[in-house]
Amino acid sequence: MIVRPATADDVPRLTDIYNHYVLHTQATFDIEPFTAEQRREWFSHYSTGGRHRLLVADDDGFLCGYATSSPFRPRAAYATSIETSVYCDPDRLGVGVGTSLYGALFDQLASEDIHRAYAGIALPNDQSISLHERFGFVKVGVYTEVGRKFGRFWDVAWFEKRLM
Repeated sequence: MIVRPATADDVPRLTDIYNHYVLHTQATFDIEPFTAEQRREWFSHYSTGGRHRLLVADDDGFLCGYATSSPFRPRAAYATSIETSVYCDPDRLGVGVGTSLYGALFDQLASEDIHRAYAGIALPNDQSISLHERFGFVKVGVYTEVGRKFGRFWDVAWFEKRLM
């Protein structure tokens, strides 16, 4: 498996992975699946350099996950903060895909002017919490019942990681 920058050709597969989480889990608060065409707008916000990246885990041509670093908030004073996320093919959970993705992402971001990384994790999600803690994220708080999906309210724990 290699980790590489995503290309426009990857968007359909990335959409499939994300839509699994939209339809079957509380990991994202999107509630309607996306088409690949709709996700092309999302894809256009990432670059191969700088602080906003989209990396994919490619296992001999099979994309088994992706990780992103995105703007944390739009206001200028937040420019040195990012939000990170990782999504893996549901059949590839627990086999190191997320670890490989985050390892490569944080290696690439090490030279960028980024002070903090943040991650919101809808609870419960022990695997995601474990992954983030493995990379030095610490829990800083919980928004209680902040999102409604599948007919119930969900809490979101917020984690942060110091990068510089």
